[in-house]
Amino acid sequence: MDLSAKITGISYTPHLCSSLQTFDFADLERAFSKSAFILKIDAQNSVAVSWWVSAKRTRSYPYARVYNTLNFSGKRITIIPVFKDEGKRGDRDFLQWDTISMMSLIGVHVIIGYYADAENSTTYPGEKITNQRFDVQSVKNKIEEILSYQSDALHWNLAQADNVSEIAQKALDNYEAISRRLNVEMHSLESAKRRIEKLHEGREAFMSLSRNQAEAAQRRETVTLQPKEQVSGTKGNITIQNYLGGIYYLTLDEVEVAGADIHLIEAKHSRRSMLPSANDIKDALIKMFLFTNLGDVQLDGQTYNPKPTMKLTGGKPFNPNALRPAQKRFWDTLNQKEAQNGFVIRTG
Repeated sequence: MDLSAKITGISYTPHLCSSLQTFDFADLERAFSKSAFILKIDAQNSVAVSWWVSAKRTRSYPYARVYNTLNFSGKRITIIPVFKDEGKRGDRDFLQWDTISMMSLIGVHVIIGYYADAENSTTYPGEKITNQRFDVQSVKNKIEEILSYQSDALHWNLAQADNVSEIAQKALDNYEAISRRLNVEMHSLESAKRRIEKLHEGREAFMSLSRNQAEAAQRRETVTLQPKEQVSGTKGNITIQNYLGGIYYLTLDEVEVAGADIHLIEAKHSRRSMLPSANDIKDALIKMFLFTNLGDVQLDGQTYNPKPTMKLTGGKPFNPNALRPAQKRFWDTLNQKEAQNGFVIRTG
């Protein structure tokens, strides 16, 4: 099923954000031991920061990391590597335009970063690197710029996208240095250079390149059953256009049509527990941010009422009374408070 939809803004109150540890600005490097944190700049200024291990949205729960900063009343920042190369034996992922656009939509400032240091893998020495670390000083400089920036996250993020080719070149230069220093073979530098040359053409080229790849990934995922999904309905594609000019090519785990209603289902599954992990559920909640604010949802030229649905399944029959105390508190907040944002929860 191929659906289309529009979104004009976000109205959502998060209730499951984790408590974040506070670090002084001088301790930013140590703060990266946490997936999200509060950074105290000075006596008057603090920001909420999350960071992505990889530019790819399906690695290391980046949405859950961002979600945990969303109840902070000040500026929220997420740091995303422009690309990550793990070496010939590992993966290489590139930042996509729609990731930046999505962060703009939920009011999060993006710092497009790059990795400047790493270690040789003990499992695949010479073929893979690990423990990659950002250029901390460049991140600090960007955080200081955000503090003095007077416009909103959208305009900041657009300006960062304009400079993506320069950041990508810095990333490539550092990977070449890491490769030489650690004697590790990386993925093709020539293909990365060709991509950077394309990015030099500007934001429109970045958008076009990203969308072509997103559409291809969407088609691949439509026919793939992920281990953290347990689905029984029909998969679908939904293309969402927002007022910021962003276009999101997302895959729906299940689509169900019931009269004038259409259920947009995000499925999470645990093989061992009654409920998926907290990070899996928070990852799904970012999708609920979008799905609960959709309008003009169409399938085959017909408009439907969207019914955002989170489907949570496990290897054991769901029984809220059998949950551990921490799981029970999480479930009660999800079921009683988060669901007030306008989505349906199914368990099984």
